[in-house]
Amino acid sequence: MPVDSITMSTSSLPHLIGVLPGFLDLPTSFVEQDPGFVAAGDRLAGVPSPVERCSRVDRVTESAEVVEPHIGTLNEGSLHAALKELYAEAGDRFEVPLDRFVIDIARADLDGQLLIEIQTGSFGAMGRKLDFLLPDHQILLVHPIAHASYLCRDDAKPRRSPKKGSVYDLFGQLVSIPTLLDHPNLTLDIVMVNVDKVQEHDPKARRGRGGYRTVDRRLREVIERHRFESPTDLLRLVPDELPDIFTTADLARLGGFSRSHAQQMAYCFRALDFFEEIDRTRAGYRYRLGPGTV
Repeated sequence: MPVDSITMSTSSLPHLIGVLPGFLDLPTSFVEQDPGFVAAGDRLAGVPSPVERCSRVDRVTESAEVVEPHIGTLNEGSLHAALKELYAEAGDRFEVPLDRFVIDIARADLDGQLLIEIQTGSFGAMGRKLDFLLPDHQILLVHPIAHASYLCRDDAKPRRSPKKGSVYDLFGQLVSIPTLLDHPNLTLDIVMVNVDKVQEHDPKARRGRGGYRTVDRRLREVIERHRFESPTDLLRLVPDELPDIFTTADLARLGGFSRSHAQQMAYCFRALDFFEEIDRTRAGYRYRLGPGTV
């Protein structure tokens, strides 16, 4: 079977998705090098030392407005809370009930109201919320990707995980809703971060995790931010000097990222008409740039 022949699961975004119902459940992996992009230079003030990070939960205060914790704030993770602080501005409202949902940040501006959602987990989990809110609201979706993770355990010093993340991990999220950015009311921020993964001993933890499970993620620093306001912004991630006919192996080699990321990119770009599938060989599917890139 060709390397690109894979199957995936579905998520529901009825008016956003105009593609076949069979989606690929593609492998996720981390790349060994993170291609250079323009750094935003953001760094969260008051970040504690590694020892302090691993020994206590840092109290996050809303710099724009002090609010008592209520809907949603008591159960959010440390990384979610820190990113909410990073994005907050004077006059923002937090944990705002809207119909049957709760919004992380609501901001009034000249164009109306901007809703900011911090999503540290899967995009698929946001499907119903986005489907309901996007027709009538401008939404900024913020998603962190851990470039480096440091494992923090009570019985040892923090150590860096060998796994690394890159902006190309975005495509692992988009495979479930590949036409997400087609909606004019949606903007996506990918925030590259370094995090501490707080782990506790658990004899029932899944094999391969050494008897530990992650109970929290805490922000060390923000490395850079990438903003995507339309599907064409994703084309910035396509490597230069692609041949007229190419495979996912060519994408991975020229872009300096993994083959699985290249497969995920190709799937999403087929749905967006950025790539056209030509034929299939033993090396996998062959593509050329599609009409959506013109």
